Amino acid sequence: MRFSKLQSCGNDYIYINNIIEKINDTEKSRYALCLSDRNFGIGGDGLIFVSPSEKADFTMEMYNQDGTASEICGNGIRCMGKYLFDKKMVEGTDISIESGGKIYYLELNLAGEIVTSIRVNMGAPELTAKKIPVISKNAWCTNETIDINGEEFKMTCVSMGNPHAVVVYPDLDTLDIGHLGPLFENHERFPRRTNVEFIEVLDRKTVRMRVWERGCGETLACGSGCCAVLVSCVLNSLTDDEITIHLPGGDVMVYWDRENKKIYLTGSAISVFDGEITRQSVHVIEKLLKNLEER
Repeated sequence: MRFSKLQSCGNDYIYINNIIEKINDTEKSRYALCLSDRNFGIGGDGLIFVSPSEKADFTMEMYNQDGTASEICGNGIRCMGKYLFDKKMVEGTDISIESGGKIYYLELNLAGEIVTSIRVNMGAPELTAKKIPVISKNAWCTNETIDINGEEFKMTCVSMGNPHAVVVYPDLDTLDIGHLGPLFENHERFPRRTNVEFIEVLDRKTVRMRVWERGCGETLACGSGCCAVLVSCVLNSLTDDEITIHLPGGDVMVYWDRENKKIYLTGSAISVFDGEITRQSVHVIEKLLKNLEER
């Protein structure tokens, strides 16, 4: 079974061309859980299947590191754009990809035949609390207080096809994200769990961010999370409509075209390596993980 590994700002994913490999839907979660493992598997923040689409050029089916399905991933979809271009599965630099029932449009920036960066139209943010979803007394969950084990935080919630809670934090260097992240992710106010972005606003055009991703833990970047951060910052009058976000894995640029209700995310997409793994390896990895859990 052939695979490719790509990353954007350190957000790394395994890609499988499922048009060729034909992994059954019932097996996809298992494959993601096993192959994403950084000790026994290939290692990655998740697994993405490249599948056919009747509405777009291709469909992106994304599974998190823990085997749960995800609706969208901003970094993952940009890397998929590079994958499709490099594998000559598309012609030209404009690509449409279906994910989570929505169509996303990508523009590839080239230097010769090399993809240097990708701009993706992430669509409109969803701010209605019930649709994010987040439990709130208000129609929008903007700068609301949330109690985390007796400590109060202010959060703004946004969906970019997946749920996000954005929290302004005084000092990201001292943030114990391994403690706070799971408490936010699994809080009772989030029926489908949530991603949480902790941010420092440096100025009107620059934000620093750390992220705890639903189903993955702390990652070096999160594209949809960056979009949610911009929306939160604009709603709370913290930044302009276009900002650069500094992530542990690198920088991305985000622009909210409020008139046309679209958010654009621009950043790198880099191939790491191509490889091959047997399907039997998935069963071996699964047994190793079970043995480890039982010890």
